[in-house]
Amino acid sequence: MADAIGLLRPRTVIGPSLRAAGEWALRFDPFPHVRIGGLVRGTCWLILEGHEPVLLRAGDTFMLGNPPPYVLAGTLDANPRPAEPVWAGAEDALVRIGPESEEDLYLCVGHIAFDDRNAALLTDLLPPLVIVRAGDPQGGRLGQLIDLLATEVGVTAAGGPLVQNHLAQILLVHMLRAHAGQTDRPTGWLGALNEDGIGAALRAVHADVAHSWSLKELAEISHMSRSAFAQAFKSHVGVPPLEYLIQWRMSLARDALARDTLSISELARATGYLSESAFSTAFRRVVGSSPAQFRHRARQPPRPVADTTTGDADTRRERDRSTRGTAVGVDEA
Repeated sequence: MADAIGLLRPRTVIGPSLRAAGEWALRFDPFPHVRIGGLVRGTCWLILEGHEPVLLRAGDTFMLGNPPPYVLAGTLDANPRPAEPVWAGAEDALVRIGPESEEDLYLCVGHIAFDDRNAALLTDLLPPLVIVRAGDPQGGRLGQLIDLLATEVGVTAAGGPLVQNHLAQILLVHMLRAHAGQTDRPTGWLGALNEDGIGAALRAVHADVAHSWSLKELAEISHMSRSAFAQAFKSHVGVPPLEYLIQWRMSLARDALARDTLSISELARATGYLSESAFSTAFRRVVGSSPAQFRHRARQPPRPVADTTTGDADTRRERDRSTRGTAVGVDEA
C-alpha cells in the first residue's frame, strides 16, 4: 500500500469545516480523485447520484472514489444549492449555515488528488462510496482522526497545513484498510492486503522490481503450486501475476520519466529489462508511446487555462492507452 500511495504523489486539500442547523442541502460537483470526510457531531444525509441516500451519524467517516455529483443535506426534502459559492464564503476555515446558537452538525471534509499518470492504480479499484461506521472495528480510530483533523482546520498554528496533509493521508490509509477488510472484497492490489500468500508475492515484487520474476518463484513465495497461485492471484488482484508485474514496472517508469530522474537505459535496468529496446517495446505496448515521447510530453509546461478542455481530453486518451495496454502477454514482463 505504501508503495502505491507514494507513487500516486497525493496532494491533499482540506476544506473548511461545516457547521449547520435547520434545513439545508449542498450540491457538490464531480471531483477527481478521492473525497474524504466524517462527522464530528450531529447527523446528515449523503445523497450520491445513482445510490440510495445514506444517513451519516457522529463518528462515521466516508470516502468517495471519483465521485459523481452528490449532496450533503440536513433533511431529504431540503432544496440543494451549489456548494462552491458557500465554500468560497468560508471565514476562519468555517462555513456556517443557520443560526450559531442552534448548530447541530459538525462536518470535516477534504479531497485528495493524485498524479494523473498513475491515479488509476487506486481510483480504478475504489467503489463510488465507502462508509466506515463509528461502531465498526476501525470506526473509533477513524473517528479520532476526523476529530483531530477538524481541530487542526479550526486553529491557526505553525505547521498546520503540514499536519492536515499528513492526517488526511493517514485517514486515507485507514479507510483503504477498512475497505479491504469489508465482506465485499475489493479487486486489484487492495484485494490482496488480507491474503498472506498473495500479499507475500506482491511484497516481493515491489521490493525487487528489477528481478526476473517467474511464476514458479512467486508461487514458492506464496507456498502454493503454480496453478493454485496463478488462480488465487488473478481472483484477488484481477490480473495474472506476471501481467501485474509489467503494470507495476510501467507505473514506476511513468513516474521516473515524468520526474526525469533516470536515463532511459538506467530505467530499463531498474525495471528488469536487459536492454533499452526491450524496455521501450514493453513501454510502448502499455502506455501507447515511446519512453522518449512520454518524457518529452511530461516536460511540457501546463496548458493555459483556455486549453484545459483539450488537456483533459489528452489525459483521458493517455488513460485509455494505459488501460488498453495492460492486456499484454506475460512473456513481455
